[in-house]
Amino acid sequence: MAGAMYYAQKLSGRRLQRCYEIAPERVCQYLEAEIAHAVGRLRQSDEVLELGCGYGRIARRIAREVARVVGVDTAAASLELAKRVSRATDRLDFLHMDAIDLHFPDGTFDAVLCLQNGICAFGVDQERLVKEALRVTREGGIVLLSSYSDKFWPHRLAWFEAQAKEGLVGQVDRIASKDGVIVCQDGFRAGRLTPDDFRALCSRIGIDGQVCEVEESSIFCEITKGSAGQQADTAERPAPGRRSAER
Repeated sequence: MAGAMYYAQKLSGRRLQRCYEIAPERVCQYLEAEIAHAVGRLRQSDEVLELGCGYGRIARRIAREVARVVGVDTAAASLELAKRVSRATDRLDFLHMDAIDLHFPDGTFDAVLCLQNGICAFGVDQERLVKEALRVTREGGIVLLSSYSDKFWPHRLAWFEAQAKEGLVGQVDRIASKDGVIVCQDGFRAGRLTPDDFRALCSRIGIDGQVCEVEESSIFCEITKGSAGQQADTAERPAPGRRSAER
C-alpha cells in the first residue's frame, strides 16, 4: 500500500496521535530535536508551508515562532483533528492537499518543510516533491527536508514495534526490516534517505543541498531557492543550530 494511502486509510487522526503519545524517551528527544533544528532555520517574518502536517503536531509549534504556517495533508481525519485541537488563528491553517500537487501560486512561501521522513513515508516521486516544494518557495527561501539517521535505527525499530503492539500498525517484519527500511505485515513500508541519497537527489534535479546530521537521529537537507541576488535574504536567517556532524 502506498505511503499516503496507508496514512489516509489506516494511520490518521487519533490513531496517528497515539503513535506519538507512546513514543519512547529517545524518540521524544529525536522529535524535539527535529523541531528545534527547523525553528532555528526560520525567521519570525517567514510564511511557512508544512507538507504532511498530520494532526498538526509540528505546525502548532512552528506557528509560535513565525508569521504564518499552512499545513497540508491528504488524510481527512488528521486534518479534522488538527483543526479541532488547534486554537483558531489567522497564523495557522490546515488544508487538504497533495504534496506533489500544491494548489498555491509560484513563490508563495518563505520556507517549505517536509520533516520526519515524509520524503520517504509519503511514497511519492521524490524529485517531483522537491521540485513542487521549490516552485511554491520564494527566491532566497528554503526547502527543509529530513529523514532518519542510520544511527537511530534501533530506536526507530523499537518505536514501530510499540505501535504494532497497540495495533496502530501491522506486526513489524523483523526479517524484511533492514537497511533503513521498516516493513510491516499490513503493507506499511518506509525507507530513509542517507546523506549520499540526499546529495544524489539534489544532483539529479540540478540543485545544491546542504546536508547535516542532528543529534544522531535526523539527516537534514536544506535547499535555498535561487542563486543570483539571494545573499541579502539568506544572510537574515539564523545561523544553523547545533549539529552533530556537517557532511
